[in-house]
Amino acid sequence: MTNKINRRQFLKTSAAGMAVAAYPGWLTSSQPFSKTLATTPLPRWRGFNILDFFVPRHFDDSKLAATEQDFKWMADWGFDFVRFPMAYPGYLNYDPTSEVPISPEQTVDFNERAIEIVEKTVYAANKYGLHVSLNLHRAPGFCINAGFREPFNLWKDKDAQQAFYTHWDMWAKRFKHISSDQLSFDLVNEPCYKEDMNDQYAPSSPIPGEIYREVARGCIEVIHRQTPDRLIVADGNHGGALVIPELTDLPVGQSCRGYYPHYVSHYRAGWVWKNPDDAPTPVWPGRINGEEFNREVLEKFYQPWIDLVKQGVGVHCGECGCYKETPHEVFLSWFNDQLDILTSHGIGWGLWNFRGDFGILDSGRKDVEYVDFHGHKLDEKLLKLLQKY
Repeated sequence: MTNKINRRQFLKTSAAGMAVAAYPGWLTSSQPFSKTLATTPLPRWRGFNILDFFVPRHFDDSKLAATEQDFKWMADWGFDFVRFPMAYPGYLNYDPTSEVPISPEQTVDFNERAIEIVEKTVYAANKYGLHVSLNLHRAPGFCINAGFREPFNLWKDKDAQQAFYTHWDMWAKRFKHISSDQLSFDLVNEPCYKEDMNDQYAPSSPIPGEIYREVARGCIEVIHRQTPDRLIVADGNHGGALVIPELTDLPVGQSCRGYYPHYVSHYRAGWVWKNPDDAPTPVWPGRINGEEFNREVLEKFYQPWIDLVKQGVGVHCGECGCYKETPHEVFLSWFNDQLDILTSHGIGWGLWNFRGDFGILDSGRKDVEYVDFHGHKLDEKLLKLLQKY
């Protein structure tokens, strides 16, 4: 079964109901959001990101059994959180591998089978007591990464915003029977503004706060229309680095990142460094590329997020970790400081990822003595560090 919508239907839908969310004075509820601080505490979730839905290609369920086994291991090891960063083209009828550019109306032409696969994976995680954070890593009109050409810009075009609301309306309806204890929505991964969205290395800047607020309000409306108590999280501005003061009166938590400084977390990562050989060798603590880095510097970086927690706004670190090229002992020393700072202020975290280049399984690090674990290579030192916090 498919849910198709043509251009005329798309514009008609945008003009009625949820579409008005893009414009001032759109609220349909009788009580507008207060201009006072919204208290949105979040649990101190601890867990991982999984990448089953991360790449813009059609979703399939060939990995579901293995993923469910991963969920069991996460729970057995004492973790309670898993984030699904999703590329929206994977659950459309449009073929993401096609060389034909996607059209605006195709961005809301949902594929029922692919959506069911996401649904099954959520249930599988919930089966083992894991809270699921459903995130649009690639949303209509925006992704911090290149690799797919969008037909419009989420931060500039009303059509893109309407498509974005349509996606969250669909997911809100799909999961309206699932409690917030089991599922939360993370609106869009690492928002930022780039002049050229298709250039991986193009300079970025923060989204103007009033625009981020407008888009977040539209999402809140369509989500809370279905489930008024659904927990919603907004990623920090400028790639997750900055607190969003324009959202503190809205019923949303905020998500920071655990990648500071990138010299440590993304050493020799090809999507960060045009020439990985240019990356300065990381140390912790110590001087990197002429700058001094230590725990005190890290605490200053997180201070705005700590202040947000003290004000009553929920904060979670949706992504953290280190690429496989960083020397392992440097990684563990840096990560211990980071996790200790977050934990001491009640901020949970999600390691990027579970299996793979940042993970505890099959990371491919050259300087780790792995333990064999059911045919996988387990980074036992990293696992014990995570369990410590």
